Amino acid sequence: MTRLRFALERLVLRLVMGLPPGVQRLLRGRPRRLDGLELAPELQLMFAAQRLARIADMSTLPIDDARLSYRRLTRMIGGRPPLAAYRDLQVDGGAGPLDARLYTPTACIGAETSPTLLFLHGGGWMYGDLETHDPFCRVLAETAGVQVLAVDYRRTPEHRFPAASDDCKAAYRWLVEHAEEVGADRDRLAVGGDSAGGALSASTAVFAAEEELPMRLQLLIYPGTDWVEESTSRRLFAPEGLLLTQAFLDGARENFFDPDAVDVHHPDASALRRTDFPADLAPAHVVTAGFDPLRDEGEAYAALLEKQGVEVDLTRYASMVHGFIHFVDAGRECPAYVREIAERAGAVLRA
Repeated sequence: MTRLRFALERLVLRLVMGLPPGVQRLLRGRPRRLDGLELAPELQLMFAAQRLARIADMSTLPIDDARLSYRRLTRMIGGRPPLAAYRDLQVDGGAGPLDARLYTPTACIGAETSPTLLFLHGGGWMYGDLETHDPFCRVLAETAGVQVLAVDYRRTPEHRFPAASDDCKAAYRWLVEHAEEVGADRDRLAVGGDSAGGALSASTAVFAAEEELPMRLQLLIYPGTDWVEESTSRRLFAPEGLLLTQAFLDGARENFFDPDAVDVHHPDASALRRTDFPADLAPAHVVTAGFDPLRDEGEAYAALLEKQGVEVDLTRYASMVHGFIHFVDAGRECPAYVREIAERAGAVLRA
């Protein structure tokens, strides 16, 4: 993709998604409805623009090309939101050091210690890195008024389950033990992530409770929680081609597990299959999207946590699709919801 084409596509996308809601509803034609829900007009227009631009589905590309495509797409819809400061560093992983990035918002500049959230990116365990989620982490940090420590865990297929889970647990322990080094308040720590990162956050939260490590919040954004059974939302939305496709899910599953040692029931892989929960598990804010194949399993995990006595705040953004948190610099509805997620996390961690 040339710089000129990237700039033009970004401009068109921003213009289309930024049109007044009435104009968007007029241009989109027939509303896209399914399961009693209506897709946000700005997203319906975005998908139309994507088809016209012939932007390839990542699941159809070789993995290295798909990773590059993901970076380009998230930069296109995320831009570079303002942030007071950031620095790159390394943290401990399960088998060695991991690259990480510490985002410091304006509210934390000059503070001796600050509330800090360990962020675990999504991408089907195959894609995603510090760059794909840089725009979201910037908005999360500045809007929530908390530090965000994003971590590059090991990805599949180079490193299959449980490598990523081991990395995230080790990174959280590192954050607790090195809180002073990064200016973190040990009494106001959290873990959070989207999609695969949401699943990793769930297992990291359980680990923290088991190890009696402090944690105030687990932020689970449309987490994948079940490799065992196909939910109604998977059957409804995976064939629809709304960002998270059936081909993507099939590829994620194929690359996630070692074919010679498949254990889809393992609770660090399928959180919904967990039967043994530790005491003092951190409160959870679970976010789901109405048009997301992972919607039902995310909400089922929220219900399971509540059944275990965990304090749960569940929010479904009914008009959204999987991946909507990337749209921090395009549209109106998507960025507003991202800010709301950040504000609610900040309210818990700053209290």
